[in-house]
Amino acid sequence: MADAESREAFATQLQSILPGAQLEFIDERHTVASLVKAALASGATVIAAAGGDGTVNSVAAEVIGTSAALGVLPLGTLNHFAKDVGIPVEIEDALRVLADGMAKTVDVGTVADRIFLNNSGLGLYPEMVHNREQRQKRGMSKWPAMILEGANAFRRYRLMHLQVNVDGAAVHRKTPAVFVGNNDYSLEGTLASKRTSLSDGELCLYIPRATTRASLAWFSLRAFFGSPTPGTDFDKFMATEFTISSRHQHARVSIDGEVTLLNTPLEYRIKPGALRVMVPAASADVATSDKAKA
Repeated sequence: MADAESREAFATQLQSILPGAQLEFIDERHTVASLVKAALASGATVIAAAGGDGTVNSVAAEVIGTSAALGVLPLGTLNHFAKDVGIPVEIEDALRVLADGMAKTVDVGTVADRIFLNNSGLGLYPEMVHNREQRQKRGMSKWPAMILEGANAFRRYRLMHLQVNVDGAAVHRKTPAVFVGNNDYSLEGTLASKRTSLSDGELCLYIPRATTRASLAWFSLRAFFGSPTPGTDFDKFMATEFTISSRHQHARVSIDGEVTLLNTPLEYRIKPGALRVMVPAASADVATSDKAKA
């Protein structure tokens, strides 16, 4: 929503459904954190993020722990969190959730005190995203850069030597990637399968056992079609917390699609019911929800 015409159209649509709602845009002078803090100070009860998963994460990081609820307007590319909490794809319908929906509590994951709503990862994916962003800075568009770096990731194939302390045991693995989900991501079906719950109070940890390029390609193919075998193709753990140690002092880590450099070891934890989020009234658990204030 970079051009003035799109912004004006969105503002008109917003006011028609939520009269009196305040609309702010991020720019060089206004960060997500500063805008959310100002909204909270003014007494806002619902603060909505209009964007993709990274933007939603940034707003949620400021809203969590307050009495306000997070609203989600899915204007990104994939919108994983919006889909998993049942937010309609059409913006008009998503706006009506802010007006007429319910506030439901959901879990969030944390790593190094940073929250994630969807997932976090190490290895191939954050490296691929980091390199894609470098190409974008040099002028290449997002998807061509992603495809190119996806191919380069297989070419540069590297294994991580990790120790995972989970459920009182130390698990040693050589792996090209680690995936951590906020609640359970099932591999039955495809990797695109949505989570059935965001309130089970557990993290999902996947560690592929692919130790060669060929085995990684085979695992990726089987995962896409929903047929990898636990214990053979990958290890899966469900836990409330665990620690990942590496031979390196720092690791690139993806957090809801954004990549950052963190110190190791990495401590992952779940925060049950830590975030209130607006969802359609029909899908909310009435026992743990409150009617939203416009």
